[in-house]
Amino acid sequence: MHNIAIDGPAGAGKSTIAKEVAKKLDFIYVDTGAMYRAMALYFLRQGIAAEEEEKIAAACDDVQVSIAYEGGEQQVLLGEENVNDFIRTEEVSMMTSNISKYAAVREKLLHLQRELAATQNVVMDGRDIGTCVLPHADVKIYLTASAAERARRRYKELIDRGGDCDLDQIEKDIIARDEQDMNRKISPLCQAADAVFVDSSNLTIEQVVAEIIGIYGEKTY
Repeated sequence: MHNIAIDGPAGAGKSTIAKEVAKKLDFIYVDTGAMYRAMALYFLRQGIAAEEEEKIAAACDDVQVSIAYEGGEQQVLLGEENVNDFIRTEEVSMMTSNISKYAAVREKLLHLQRELAATQNVVMDGRDIGTCVLPHADVKIYLTASAAERARRRYKELIDRGGDCDLDQIEKDIIARDEQDMNRKISPLCQAADAVFVDSSNLTIEQVVAEIIGIYGEKTY
């Protein structure tokens, strides 16, 4: 099996890029961030606060998160509910960052992620794929962009959905999340020693996809 690991900070375009790379290579796309978001949504619905680590750890046994594909599109399931439309809010984003540092949460999802990679050709994106989840991936990419550019992209995404948001606040939230993700004790966000650094600030989606596919070709053929 061939695996491509794409890591990077919030808003770097990992999911968009990973989906396109997977399509072009006919790989399975695994959005690990969406899996964490589904767990975060569950805890929010249960009224569990981010700092209540013991309650979160105890609740992990009750959470059922899985991935299914319908029409070639990934469906993130919380129990039997498709939660794709509920896991992209700012509230869920911050909760995800807060709970992803807990060992119980990470252990819950790690087995499923590795099992997928062992049985399928996958493109997997997240915060610690190349450093922790798939340390032996054929290709590792660290995808990033400036905080200002990531905020601009997020702002446009929310506006296009009809949301009411503030660009400056989004940038502040992104910077705060970067700080939290990079300094958590368990699997902090960092570039793997053998990962290729890709800055997408001034690149189109097509250019980034082409660069990653080129890197994959160089490393596997």
